[in-house]
Amino acid sequence: MIREACVAGRFYENNVKLLREIIEDSFNCKMGPGSIPKLSLVKKGESIGAIMVPHAGYMYSGPVAAHAYSKLAEAGFPETFVIIGPNHTGMGKPVSVFNEGAWMIPIGKVEVDGDLADAIISKSKYAEADFTAHMMEHSVEVQLPFLKFFSNDFKIVPICMMDQSPQASKDLAQAIYDASSQLDRKIVIIDSTDLSHFKSQELTEEHDRLVFNEIEKGNTEGLYETVSRNNITMCGYGPTMVAMEYSKKVSNYDFEFLKHATSGDTTLDYKSVVGYGSGIFKIE
Repeated sequence: MIREACVAGRFYENNVKLLREIIEDSFNCKMGPGSIPKLSLVKKGESIGAIMVPHAGYMYSGPVAAHAYSKLAEAGFPETFVIIGPNHTGMGKPVSVFNEGAWMIPIGKVEVDGDLADAIISKSKYAEADFTAHMMEHSVEVQLPFLKFFSNDFKIVPICMMDQSPQASKDLAQAIYDASSQLDRKIVIIDSTDLSHFKSQELTEEHDRLVFNEIEKGNTEGLYETVSRNNITMCGYGPTMVAMEYSKKVSNYDFEFLKHATSGDTTLDYKSVVGYGSGIFKIE
């Protein structure tokens, strides 16, 4: 199965030269980390278990994502990235794993780690092989140009979560841990999520801080309850809970907050904004 790019030209540039330039600008601009990191060829991701990144159009969230990708590049890439995003389309299975073939983006092709994908499915009560959920979903796709900007030497396991319950998140985290351990696969989870949607700048900052408070504490149930109780329109709390639970299994829990911004910081219209945040789940 070849999955063609569905949001190239909308969420990010379709032209390869322009795409590389906007990624470079995401690192170099004032809201970004300030410089383009060099990919470490030594550490192989051993200091990072997961990263949290947004998935909006690059003009809005690219610099926020660049903070996490900068840390990831400096740590070195693993063999496989397990990229988990929320389901925006309502299509497909509750937890959909794209388990064979490759994804095409303007920069090139990215191979799927079918062995790891199948192992995750076999160890999960929720995850199923499914392509439908991924065909028009952007939350995984927009991560690929950032990864391909640095290297061609990696594979992916794309996972789309419509069921973002704590039960499904914990099950998936355990399945990823068990499968990667069984195959002795070096992995990093990419938690693809945007934060508060279409609220004022002030309320967005308040709500997003509540989210990060729970993430920093490693409180999975607390994150779910905070999002529900305060009607926080975070779209990828399920992938975030997976990253949190997985990180607890591979190391002492240690989340480092990196950057927060909103769409208003780009448009200068602060009446109704979307929040973006990035961070890393470190391995000691």
